[in-house]
Amino acid sequence: MIQLIVSIILYFVIFFGIAFILNMLLRRTWLMAFLYPLVVIMIIDKLSTKEYFTNTNAAFSQLGQELMSLKIADIVILASGLAGAIVSGIVIRILRKSGYRMF
Repeated sequence: MIQLIVSIILYFVIFFGIAFILNMLLRRTWLMAFLYPLVVIMIIDKLSTKEYFTNTNAAFSQLGQELMSLKIADIVILASGLAGAIVSGIVIRILRKSGYRMF
């Protein structure tokens, strides 16, 4: 149970930080929120990215099986990462409205 709580906090903080830095550097507020599903796919699957282009049907079939076999704890942890990316976008928007400029 403690591992689950630590993992949730860790994913939230990591993806908040990554998204915040990307938002500052690229000035694209919701970029990480849109890229997050690709990051989740890279975390979940055991295939190389090349497989999605060379052996498409088998790769997506295996990805579907991997997604369906996720446990509730895994889904909660991955959702906390998405929440971190979204909260980062909200914080950046608030900071920009307040007059702060990054780079």
